[in-house]
Amino acid sequence: MSTSAVQSSQGETTAKAGKLRYLLILGGLSALAPFSIDMYLPALPRMSSDLQASDAALQFTLSAFIIGLAAGQLVAGPLSDSFGRRKPLLAGLVLYSLAVALCAMSPSIGVLIAARMLQAFGAAAGIVIARAVVRDLFSGRQMTKFFSTLLLVSGIGPVLAPVLGGQLLRLTSWRGVFVVQALFGVLLLIAVLSMLPESLSADRHRPARLGATLRTYGRLLADRGFLGYALAGGLMFAGLFAYVSASSFVLQGFYGLNPQQYSLVFGANGVGIVLAGQLNGLLVNRFPERRLLAAGLAIGTVGGAGVLVAGVLSLPLAALLVPLFCQVSMIGLVMPNATSLALAGQPDHAGAASALMGVAQFTIGALATPLVGIDGVPMGAVMAGFALTALIVFVTVARARRARA
Repeated sequence: MSTSAVQSSQGETTAKAGKLRYLLILGGLSALAPFSIDMYLPALPRMSSDLQASDAALQFTLSAFIIGLAAGQLVAGPLSDSFGRRKPLLAGLVLYSLAVALCAMSPSIGVLIAARMLQAFGAAAGIVIARAVVRDLFSGRQMTKFFSTLLLVSGIGPVLAPVLGGQLLRLTSWRGVFVVQALFGVLLLIAVLSMLPESLSADRHRPARLGATLRTYGRLLADRGFLGYALAGGLMFAGLFAYVSASSFVLQGFYGLNPQQYSLVFGANGVGIVLAGQLNGLLVNRFPERRLLAAGLAIGTVGGAGVLVAGVLSLPLAALLVPLFCQVSMIGLVMPNATSLALAGQPDHAGAASALMGVAQFTIGALATPLVGIDGVPMGAVMAGFALTALIVFVTVARARRARA
């Protein structure tokens, strides 16, 4: 073998190793929020008794987390455009780890809610900066494919977290679940410190001025295409949060599943997200991202309608699980395409654009969460309603783009 061939082979190996490193670290950062949410879901009934708190109060620990995620991204995104990706990310991971330790020691529901909001504020840096790093490194369909591949790693969080949480409850209390989350945060902190280089060159840093940041947000909000894709993804994501918030009470309380059985069902739906994401990575070479996004929203709407019908008619568990799987798994088709399309035109403000996308997702999610706690409003109605609204928003954006063309 010639020297040039050997060097070429070594270069390809190095490139693959580098891409794998990015996948694992960025995937872990992207999984930080769902990992933090899903792992403690099987413990909610026990936490209610231990902390002497109502189901509604326990659900507010999820709402507080979502609010913290939204607020944290508004801060972390612009900071990463000004100071680079690493410094805000490291600060967020330190805050996350300390806040989770406080969660584990919380003596009351009030302290737990406050600690969860701080935990989310730290986790927000991981989510928003991971997307910004992908935008720094890729563009076009390569960006969409990387976001789809990223789901293979980040999707492990929703799959393993409830299963791990259910098994941990055999060995420890709900406080031990938060200890494991703290260890995960420390592991990510070490990985970023040692293996994630800065992806934003110094000449692309933006001044850290409040006025400039607000003007950037104003331009993004005035961009109909960006806003449409961000809202379509956010509305679909809100349906997922309605499921996350209510599923433990529906499946364990109404259908009688134990924590371990519930965690297996939850994990299976997480597998659906991962599989849909990998399918999207294959299909994006043959079909435009907009068409794949439309298909995901349409299937998700049909699945949400099926969940609503199963709930209203009190159908058997299998009749609920099939449409539920269809709707939840479409997150894997919707989010990579919506994210790629929204960020495609924002190379100079990827952090701010990523932050605004996150705010759309988690603010709408925060609104969805308490809706399923209102008496007489079934989980399926909220999921179907948000999926249908997401489809309507996307169709409106598509028509507007055709009219301009």
